[in-house]
Amino acid sequence: MRRLRQLAERTPATRERYVDLLRALAITMVVLGHWGVTVIGYDRSGRPAGHSALGDLPWAWPLTWVAQVIPVFFLVGGYANAASLAARRSRGGTATGWLVDRSARLARPTTALLVVLAAGAAVATLRGADPAQVRTVVWFATIPLWFLVAYLVVVPLTPPMYALHRRFGLVVPVVLVGLVALGDLGRIWGPPGLATGNYVFGWLAVHQLGFAWYDSRTRGRPAGGAAEPRGLRRRRLPLSRTAGTALLTGGLVALVLLTVVGPYPVAMLNVPGERLDNAAPPSLALLAVATAQLGLILLLREPAGRWLRRPHPWQAVIAVNAVVLTVFLWHLTAAVLLVGLLDALGTLPTPPVGSAAWWGWRIPWLLALSVVLAALVTVFGPIEARTRRPPDTGPAREGARRLRTALAVLGYAGLVAGLLLNSLTRKTAPEPLGLPAPALVAYLAGAGVLRLLRSGWGSRG
Repeated sequence: MRRLRQLAERTPATRERYVDLLRALAITMVVLGHWGVTVIGYDRSGRPAGHSALGDLPWAWPLTWVAQVIPVFFLVGGYANAASLAARRSRGGTATGWLVDRSARLARPTTALLVVLAAGAAVATLRGADPAQVRTVVWFATIPLWFLVAYLVVVPLTPPMYALHRRFGLVVPVVLVGLVALGDLGRIWGPPGLATGNYVFGWLAVHQLGFAWYDSRTRGRPAGGAAEPRGLRRRRLPLSRTAGTALLTGGLVALVLLTVVGPYPVAMLNVPGERLDNAAPPSLALLAVATAQLGLILLLREPAGRWLRRPHPWQAVIAVNAVVLTVFLWHLTAAVLLVGLLDALGTLPTPPVGSAAWWGWRIPWLLALSVVLAALVTVFGPIEARTRRPPDTGPAREGARRLRTALAVLGYAGLVAGLLLNSLTRKTAPEPLGLPAPALVAYLAGAGVLRLLRSGWGSRG
C-alpha cells in the first residue's frame, strides 16, 4: 500500500489517467465475459469440455456490443504507444530503442505463461496423458494469445503509422476503414481471401484513433516539441461532449443498419453457425461498435477524470495496471485449473445453459475463479510488475543502429510467428508439449533476441 501511495503521489499532473482506467476496466470485462459465458460439460469420452453459451442465448447477442471491448484495448494502446514514443524521442532516444523497450512488458509475462504451460504439458505427457487431450487443454488456456498476436503486429508499426498520423491526421483511419469495407465485400461475395488484411487494417484503424486522442490532449505538440504539421489541427479528434454524442449516435445507427438490415451478425463475438465472425477478422460492424464506444468514452471522460483525482480510486487503477497483462493471460488457465479440481473431486456442476441452476451457478463460479486467478497473479504478477525501462543509451554508429533495428524487427517477427502458429494449430493435434514445438522455438528465439537488445547489446556499435 505504501508503494501504491508513492506511485500515486508521483503521477504527473499531465497524465491522462482515464486511459489507465479504461485499460483496467476492459481487462476486467474480458475476464468476466469469458468466465460468464463459458459452459462446462462432459464430452463423449467423459472428459470435461467447454464452449460458449452465446449459441444458446440469442437474446444476449446485443449485449456483446458492450462486452466486446477489444477495440478499447487498441484505442488506449494507440494513446499509450504515441505518448511513450514521443517521450522517448524527446529524451533523444530512437524508435528502435522504444520498440525494444516496449517488448519487455509484453514478452516477459507471455513467456512465463508459455513456459509453464509447456512444462506442465510435458509432465502430463510423460505420465501417460493423451497428447491430443493435452493439446486441447493448452489450446483453451492460450485463447487470449489470439488478441496478443494482433497487438504484437500493431506495436512495431507504431513509428511509421504515427508519422502518417502526424502528416495526414484522421484521413489515415478513414482509409483503413475503406480497406476493411473492401475486405468485407470479399467475405460476403468473394473471394474470401480479400478479407485477410482486415486483421491488420481493422485494428490499425482503432489504434490510429488512439494517436488522435493523444495529439488532441497535447494540442498536436507531443513531448518532443515537434511542430504541428500544416492541416493537422483541422483533422484532430475532437474531445467535446458534442463529439461524443455524435460518435455514439452515429456508431449505434450504423451498427443497427449493418446488423439488423445488413448482412452482419448481431453478436460481436464468435457464435457457431453464423455466416461471419465480426471480430476475426474485424468487420465494419465491429468498427461501428468501436465508434460508439469511443463516443461513450468521450462522454464519460470528464466525470471519470475528476473521480480519478481521488487517491484511492487512482491507487486501485495503478494496482490493476501493474499486472494487467498477467490477469489477461492467465484468466483461462484459472478456469482450466478450477474445472480440473472440481472434476477430480466429483463436484463439477454441469447444468443446462439458461436453466435456473446454470444462472445460480454463475456467482459461485465467478467467485471461485477469482480466487484461483488471484493466486496465479500473486505468483506470476511480479514478472510483469517488476519490468523496468532501461536507461536510454547514447547514440550508436550507423551500422550498429541498422543492425539493432533489423534484429528488433526479427525479434517481434519471432514472437508473432510463434503465437500465430500456436493459434492456427488445431486444438486436437497430438502435441506432447501442448504447444507446437516450432511455435515455441520461434517465440523463445524472438524473445531472446529482444532480451539481448534490451540488455544494451550493440547500442554503441
